[in-house]
Amino acid sequence: MALEIRKYVTFVEHVVREAGIEVEPPLRKVAVAAVVKNPYAGRYSEDVSEIVDGSVELGRQLSRLLVEAMGGPVQSYGKAALAGSNGEVEHTHAFLTTVFADQLREAVGGGKAWISSTGKRGAMGSSIDVPLACKDALFVRSHYDTITVTVPDAPEPDEVVVIVAGANRGRPNFRLGGLKYEDIKGEDGLR
Repeated sequence: MALEIRKYVTFVEHVVREAGIEVEPPLRKVAVAAVVKNPYAGRYSEDVSEIVDGSVELGRQLSRLLVEAMGGPVQSYGKAALAGSNGEVEHTHAFLTTVFADQLREAVGGGKAWISSTGKRGAMGSSIDVPLACKDALFVRSHYDTITVTVPDAPEPDEVVVIVAGANRGRPNFRLGGLKYEDIKGEDGLR
């Protein structure tokens, strides 16, 4: 069964200056959200496969929209979901499993690192911070970041806002050391 989607929303941050220093290249962070009817809202079910099964196509669609909005290569990514008051946090995570995440990996160029994620329950207009990390090696500290997403009219009590996000580079003015993006080797990618 296909998931019922009410709308898609795209958020773009384009950072050109940070701490008074020009950011070159500019940091572009994008998040794409789908407002989805929660098939389990208001009722407990041991089986949440309707969400997991439907999330494959949802992941494909959100990832395609993310790549289009990025307009260039993606170096970091993340995912999140926000359930309305008649849903459960478990429902948010059902949307974000590996079958969903693999669509994002494929769309951005086959990153091998674990995709950071979070889920919570909230009222209409609640915000959620989508965690970002390097798509090719989890321990690239410069790429640990977030993008905050708020959909003013969602989630309704029986909806879930499902989000994928990406960035074209690490944080501006990074200076904490560790593995650099340009020094990643194949064995640094963790999944």
